[in-house]
Formats: sequence, C-alpha cells, structure tokens
Amino acid sequence: MTIFYLVRHAVTAHTGHKLTGWAPGVHLTDEGRAQADAVAERLARLPIKAVYSSPIDRTRETAAPIAERLNLEVELRDDLGEVQYGKWTNRSMKTLARTKLWTQVQRWPSAARFPDGETLQETQARAVADIAALNAEHPRGAICCVTHAEIIRLVMAHYLGVHIDLFQRIVISPASVSILGIGTDGPRILALNWVADGKLD
Repeated sequence: MTIFYLVRHAVTAHTGHKLTGWAPGVHLTDEGRAQADAVAERLARLPIKAVYSSPIDRTRETAAPIAERLNLEVELRDDLGEVQYGKWTNRSMKTLARTKLWTQVQRWPSAARFPDGETLQETQARAVADIAALNAEHPRGAICCVTHAEIIRLVMAHYLGVHIDLFQRIVISPASVSILGIGTDGPRILALNWVADGKLD
C-alpha cells in the first residue's frame, strides 16, 4: 500500500480573505512559517520517501521544511496546483460572495465553471490522475504531497465516493495533514484534517 500524507499549505495574509488561486508572490506569514515548521516536525520521523508540491509559492514554502527534515528534495507537480479560478484569482471573498456564480458554487459546484478557468470536475480529474500516477511510481511506502484545501477535498471526495456537490462538507484546515492509503484492495481514508499534536503512524 502507498500512504499519501496530503498537507494543506500554511497560512498567508490572504487566507480566508482572498481567493489567491495561482497568483504569484503570496508568501507564508510568520504564523504560516511556524505552522510549516510544526507540521514538518510531526512528519520528520515518518518513513516518507518523497516530497511533492504544487508549484505555487505558499505550497513550496510549506513543503521546504518538510523536505529539509527528511533530507529530500521538493519535486513540483503542476496537477497538484490550485483550482484555476481565472478572473476570480486574487479577488476578495467578500466581493465574490455577491455574485450569482458564488451562489452556484456553494449550491451546485459540479455545474460551475470559473470565468476563464476550470470546472471543479476538471480540477478533480487532474488531481486524482496525478495521485494515481504517483501511486504507480511509488507502489509501496509513504510520500508527502503539499497542496491546497480544494485539491485535498476533491481528492478525498473521489476516494470516499462523495459527489462534488457535497465536497465542501470536508473541512481541510491550513497546515493540516490528511492521510490516504491506496493498495491492491482499494483506497482507505486513514485521517482527515489532522491538526493536533499526536501520532501520525
């Protein structure tokens, strides 16, 4: 079985306020760097063989201390990148919440396309395909993937058999760890949104 430690990036100044998407130059805050160090410390004693990251600044900065403690290099994967929000990128949540599309994203997300961007079905398809590719590259053992809340929600929804219209019921906090196992007998969800101190194995 392959064990995936799926880590959401730590906090930035935009977290909870702006839909950052793929906007460059958005870095972890001091709190975020402390969160990244804390999750790296928790993962350091695990037998993780590779560290992968979305190519976006905030995920790379979260992945760096994890890889450093494990004496590994961070390998970038575009398909672990954030939802392509198109014209919604870097806009405030408060502004977006007044649009008709926001209501659709909340009530019927599987039918929504972000302006000049992706649908969540497209996002889920590429992320799940990348997890499958990594599973083929690492048929046993443990790997870490540092990515985004929506990516982790969509991946876990797929393996739970949960429709996209319900995926937002899955809570994924900043710097949390969710654990997915994939073996010949199928997938297993081993942990969701693990944020407290304690054991991961």
